Amino acid sequence: MKARSLKQDKVNIITLGCSKNMVDSEVLSGQLKANEIDVVHENKKLDHNIVVINTCGFIDKAKEESINTIFNQLELKRRGKLDKVYVTGCLSERYREELAKEIAEVDAWFGTMELALILKQFDADYKKELLGERLLSTPKHYAYMKISEGCNRTCSFCAIPLMRGQHISKPIEQLVAEAESLVQKGVKEIMLIAQELTYYGLDIYKKRELPKLLHALADVKGLEWIRMHYAYPSKFPVEIIDVMKERENICNYLDMPLQHASDNVLKAMRRNITKNEMSELIHSIKNKIPNICLRTTLIAGYPNETEKDVEELKEFLKEHRFDRVGIFTYSHEENTGAYKEEDNIPQEEKEARAQEIMEVQQEISYEKNQEKIGKTFKVLIDKKEAGRYIGRTEFDSVEVDNEVVIHSNKKLPIGDFVQVKITKAYDYDIEGEVIE
Repeated sequence: MKARSLKQDKVNIITLGCSKNMVDSEVLSGQLKANEIDVVHENKKLDHNIVVINTCGFIDKAKEESINTIFNQLELKRRGKLDKVYVTGCLSERYREELAKEIAEVDAWFGTMELALILKQFDADYKKELLGERLLSTPKHYAYMKISEGCNRTCSFCAIPLMRGQHISKPIEQLVAEAESLVQKGVKEIMLIAQELTYYGLDIYKKRELPKLLHALADVKGLEWIRMHYAYPSKFPVEIIDVMKERENICNYLDMPLQHASDNVLKAMRRNITKNEMSELIHSIKNKIPNICLRTTLIAGYPNETEKDVEELKEFLKEHRFDRVGIFTYSHEENTGAYKEEDNIPQEEKEARAQEIMEVQQEISYEKNQEKIGKTFKVLIDKKEAGRYIGRTEFDSVEVDNEVVIHSNKKLPIGDFVQVKITKAYDYDIEGEVIE
């Protein structure tokens, strides 16, 4: 570790973007701590002297947030509050040369796969024996677990393969060991994340092995909830749903970004699936598990998208009644397949279309939540705010989905499961009372 004249280094890691970035930051933290370097996440005390900013480069708004964060930290450095500012992550991976020229005050820039190089800045060694070890930035009862890196898909709107490279699966035994380590730290729920879950295993096992991985993880003692994020719909391995049905600790929850429902737009996006094929898939999933929670993500304002395409998407939502929907406005990304198209829908119109689509979903969400009144659910307590406890059912993931507001006169330990009877319901949240 570098010697300092007055005090030891203390590193603050700021993470922007998705949960996959969060895992990378946690791994970096674990390595720094193992090298006896003081490290914190999102430090509010400002008693650190080094900052590592883990950036996002996914869409325009994310890039803007990353750049603003870099400038904010450099301002602290100019005022003598910081010694070093390092930048890593997706934005740095994609635009490193341009950014290094324009923002020379940054001490060093790193790509998404350069953990060992970051550690060298601290005269720290990469400890291979810590594979899977992380310093969690989440509450100790849940954690994200990245099962693969990169993506082999060629969706025309997406720059992620440019920043994260080709798909690389982690071996099953490594992921099981990581899950066991997390459980020992108190984790009860893991959220499986990847750029594309269903591709898991094709590179190292020569076949899709997500079902086998799920069985192995479901056998980990003490792991009460396993949740799946980011499953690609084309060639979806329906065996996943069979495992979900068979194993009690796999949540009846699936995050499957569809992006659109107009065949014209789906074809332009290179999604390798039609609206009818998506409908058939949704029906087959719901036939196996009628009460499954389906979450999807959509894009509004793709080049040449028509009002008819938007209407088709709205009708698709009404037909399938997704439990959860997120929406982005299209971002024109350099070097993607869609970049050769004219970005011919004004931003105001993109946002208006996104709002239109979400109004449809808001009504569906309200109706589905109303149906929960009087029913009892197993709820995981996440936090206490303003005298009320906040939790989630197995049908809700962290931050992106519904919350359960719980009224209780008794102390409810954070990270415990309780039975909650729902008494009120709103568009995106529900309220309830603990059943003794």
